[in-house]
Amino acid sequence: MNLLFILLCPGIYTGYEPTWESLDQRPNPQWFEDAKFGIFIHWGVYSVPSWGPKDQYAEWYWYYMEDKNSETWKFHKEKYGEKFKYQDFAPMFKAELFDPDQWADILKRSGAKYVVLTSKHVEGFCLWPAPHSWNWNSVDVGPHRDLAGDLITAVRKVGLKMGFYYCMYEWFNPLYNTDVNKYVDEYMLPQMKDLIIRYKPDVFWPDGEWDHPSSVWRSTEFLSWLFNESPAPKDIAINDRWGKECRNIHGGFATPEYGNIPEGHLIKQGRFEECQGMGKSFGLNRNEDADCYRSTTELLHLLIDNVSRGGNLLLDIGPSADGRIPEIMQERLLEMGKWLEVNGDAIYGTDVWKDAPKIEDFRFTRKGNAIYAIALKWPSEKWSIPKSNEFQTIPHVTLLGTDIVIPVENGNDMWIMTTPYVSPAQILCQHAWVFKFTF
Repeated sequence: MNLLFILLCPGIYTGYEPTWESLDQRPNPQWFEDAKFGIFIHWGVYSVPSWGPKDQYAEWYWYYMEDKNSETWKFHKEKYGEKFKYQDFAPMFKAELFDPDQWADILKRSGAKYVVLTSKHVEGFCLWPAPHSWNWNSVDVGPHRDLAGDLITAVRKVGLKMGFYYCMYEWFNPLYNTDVNKYVDEYMLPQMKDLIIRYKPDVFWPDGEWDHPSSVWRSTEFLSWLFNESPAPKDIAINDRWGKECRNIHGGFATPEYGNIPEGHLIKQGRFEECQGMGKSFGLNRNEDADCYRSTTELLHLLIDNVSRGGNLLLDIGPSADGRIPEIMQERLLEMGKWLEVNGDAIYGTDVWKDAPKIEDFRFTRKGNAIYAIALKWPSEKWSIPKSNEFQTIPHVTLLGTDIVIPVENGNDMWIMTTPYVSPAQILCQHAWVFKFTF
């Protein structure tokens, strides 16, 4: 950074020291706070067997197959044989039907505002020509293609932001198992910096940090470089998985997973991003049937609930090894997108309504002087919400997606609404309905 520029433009440039005290002062980027909805993509060598018990993560296939009493080992032994190693799946991961523009179109139509791809999961296989990966990457084996680079180009073309998940530790890496400090210095940090320099992502989402504290991973050193010196966008978003002491405490946003909330303060501040799959697995699990997948209504209610508490939803999909997004996942995404086309005003760019009452089957968001009451079920003919101390006037209430005005009575301490009869043809959405209160 040019010194003259810094002197002439005070306040524009802020250097972050390699300490949590300094780094934790950085706010989340506004685009991330406003986005509310992102898509997680778990895709790699584990997408070839794509199998696990219905209550387990299929992307942990190798971990479970190492247990010779596990259901995964029984499946592996029967389908592939005892001598078939996990590494033998890599040439079978071909992604021959992968069309990044088609993926980008679906992701855009889902209503999501950003995408996070697993650039490298726990088995260490990289979806880009990563340095020091010893041919264990998608360019040297399998697809023979820079999957990460092709996707980020396509996603950005349709106006979405994109970033990368990166697993810090590795099951197979002999250097990690013998000298973790050397592993971090000569392998992990060069790979992480290569991702940043090569693709300039909008999100960086590390994982697999739980074996060591952040000091071993040299996380504060990396983040100081990321914010101060790297070519990444200045508004890059980061999560909280930087060391075994960090979750929900340090970093940009907490990452509760399937509702598992660690101790800490970030979630209480509304700085969080819930990550969940449509079923019980992140990576594609061929053992999951249609009944394992949540309905569009359930997924939208999950999004609405998270947003009402100030957070984002990072909803996962698991493509197949040949490069297709399964049809049931496409269907869910497109249906969510149709709802958001009508009701997105109650989701994107909203804040928590601090005076929101706790009413069963309602969630609330706020934007300026507008309050959105999101009904998870169609309300009864008469329904009410307590008056807010902040707003004294009678609200003008409308049903989003229609020209219907909802009659409001001014009760003693309640606003009382009368839901008019509405024919199905008048309502452009299902799943949940948004009543906008304008003051």
